[in-house]
Amino acid sequence: MAETKTHFAVAYEKGIISQPRKTSIVAALVRDRYVADAVVILNNTPRRAAKYVKKAIESANANLLNNSGVSIDPKTIRIARISVTAGKRLRRYVPASRGRALPYELIRSNIFVEVAGEEKVKKEEKK
Repeated sequence: MAETKTHFAVAYEKGIISQPRKTSIVAALVRDRYVADAVVILNNTPRRAAKYVKKAIESANANLLNNSGVSIDPKTIRIARISVTAGKRLRRYVPASRGRALPYELIRSNIFVEVAGEEKVKKEEKK
C-alpha cells in the first residue's frame, strides 16, 4: 500500500488593524480544524477580525494547492498552526479640550497560518 506524504504551506497577514488579544480569540475558534470547516465558522463569526483570519487561511490553502508541485487532496487540508502576534504600533496625538493633545495608539496584529495536506493517492493499474 502506498504511503501518503504530508505537505505544508504558510501564509502571513501583517498589519491587521485589530488588537492581537481580540484577533487571537477568533484564531482559537479554528485552531486544529479542517480548512473547509474553518471557513464556515469564520463566515458566521460576528467579529471584525474573522475576515482577516479567513483571508490568511484561504491564502495558505491556495499556497498549498498551487505551489506544492504535487496533487493535494482538498478534503485533507487542515490548519496545522495558527498564531497571532503584535504588529507595529502607530503612535499619534488626538486634540483635546483647552489646547491639550492626548496620545493615541493604533494597535495592529500579525497572523501566521500553516496548513497541512496529504497527497492524492494514485490508483495502481492492474495488468
